[in-house]
Amino acid sequence: MKLVNPKFEEIPLKKPSYKSLEKKITKLTDELRNAKDYKEGMKIIKKMDKLMDHFSTESTVISIRYSCNTTDPVISKAQDALDEMSPYISNLVDTWNRVLVKVPFRKEIEKKWSPYYFQMIENSLKSFDEKIIPELIECNKLSSQYDRILGSAQIEFRGNTYNLSQMGKFTSDKDRETRKEASIKVDEFFASKEQEIGDIYSKLVTLRDTMAKKLGYKNFIELGYLSLGRVDYDAKMVASYRKQIAENVVPIAQKLYKAQAKRLGIPFNKMATFDYNLSFLSGNPKLAGDTPYLVETAKKMYDDMSKESGDFFRFMMVHHLLDLEARPGKQPGGYMTYLPDYHYPFIFSNFNGTEGDVNVLTHEVGHAFQGYLSGNIKPSDFRSPTLESCEIHSMSMEFFAWPYMEGFFGKDADKYRYSHLADAIEFLPYGITIDEFQHWVYEHPTATHEERCKAFKEIENRYTPHKKYIKEMPCFGHGATWMRQSHIFGSPFYYIDYTLAQVCAFQFLEAMRKDHDKAWKKYIKLCKCGGKYPFVTLLEKNHIKNPFIEGNVRKIVRPLIKIINSFDESKF
Repeated sequence: MKLVNPKFEEIPLKKPSYKSLEKKITKLTDELRNAKDYKEGMKIIKKMDKLMDHFSTESTVISIRYSCNTTDPVISKAQDALDEMSPYISNLVDTWNRVLVKVPFRKEIEKKWSPYYFQMIENSLKSFDEKIIPELIECNKLSSQYDRILGSAQIEFRGNTYNLSQMGKFTSDKDRETRKEASIKVDEFFASKEQEIGDIYSKLVTLRDTMAKKLGYKNFIELGYLSLGRVDYDAKMVASYRKQIAENVVPIAQKLYKAQAKRLGIPFNKMATFDYNLSFLSGNPKLAGDTPYLVETAKKMYDDMSKESGDFFRFMMVHHLLDLEARPGKQPGGYMTYLPDYHYPFIFSNFNGTEGDVNVLTHEVGHAFQGYLSGNIKPSDFRSPTLESCEIHSMSMEFFAWPYMEGFFGKDADKYRYSHLADAIEFLPYGITIDEFQHWVYEHPTATHEERCKAFKEIENRYTPHKKYIKEMPCFGHGATWMRQSHIFGSPFYYIDYTLAQVCAFQFLEAMRKDHDKAWKKYIKLCKCGGKYPFVTLLEKNHIKNPFIEGNVRKIVRPLIKIINSFDESKF
């Protein structure tokens, strides 16, 4: 029996039964195949929707518990079982979808839910076939293996042991020797795991290339795009967009890095990669309190923003849907996920006492707020948009939090705003580096680990030419930095979504400076759209400039220079 409004820890860990799901999905598929009319068909479709929501809830509880403690053998076993089961469930859903797209009352469904509903389904049919199940199972296992390696990191540093997230506090320390020593320790960890991680990725690339060729594609690129639900843009459009970033953002980012070197009193040509972790000689923006303080400050902020945001954040607190602090065994990174049976968003992060804690909190709250506002959208396929659209909600929320930064940082509020915007601009060249690297990888699926590192180094030098690795960091220095980016392993081609969303979020920053209330209403409308439209259409519906259109990136980033220049760096 399902608990009513439980706290997260009260939700039982229950492994989904494949046999039970197979029986139920097969029965519903047969019923849909024999449905006489629209009315009967819709009842069956809604039953399937509810069944898949339940499976999603049970699966997500397992994945959350696993990411919260990758070392727990019981949870790890449940995650392994889920990794093996998921492709078989996808096969059952694939059979259902093949029946669904051919129902005689399709036009009536399109009238109710829009043609995009079937466009999404047909897209998924192009990216799956039961013949790729063995590869999908192995990919899931390898991705979990990678997560386990990073989650179990134990780095000895000055008499204590830390995980990767906890080391961030030291790699951005005011003292240069501390930054250097900590960064070397992180490099040493990845060097010790380089062969293992490199082998995992080689296997993933081979498996994905095999899947693509089994399905009739030249390589994994087209299949990767289809798997992400991209129905209104392709790799050529992304390449053109990367060119806009290279031409319009890379020069701005390089000026920001030079200004940073000047602030730190280090000649630009002497700056090492670890120096860029520190924005100001006086130290990075210092948090005004610990995690409970940040959460309480966030509660006050969201109460003030609007009734909707206040109710939402209190809901998250009451139901213990925030797991924020880094600890041993916890998977690195941050995310928001959703438990449909309970209408619960869940936020996972790794607070480590740096300014990044506020970035992650506001970012993941943006995701969760959208999930909260869109939780009742039917069908469930329309609940959440594709990933690049999702990231607009999160990155825009970071900017809507700007007026409240005194609460989080006290006298360092403007220092935070400056570094936050500078970091957002500087992120774009890194984002296209990761994306171009992935395109290169899947165009050259038989490349060796060393060849991949060489390719990454070349792309990195082109878009982020300021980076200089010291000889004591040979792992990252020879081009293996990409091993840190988990998206490359678990979510291929996802990373460009962050850059697309960032360019869209910049528009909300400019809008809120002109008319905050109007910008907030526009943001709420965007969140409530959920996933009813593909990316480009969603932008059109919400009057957001499309980053793919030539010239738009330049128009969007130009006002940012004025904002950056409005800060008095001498005060930092």
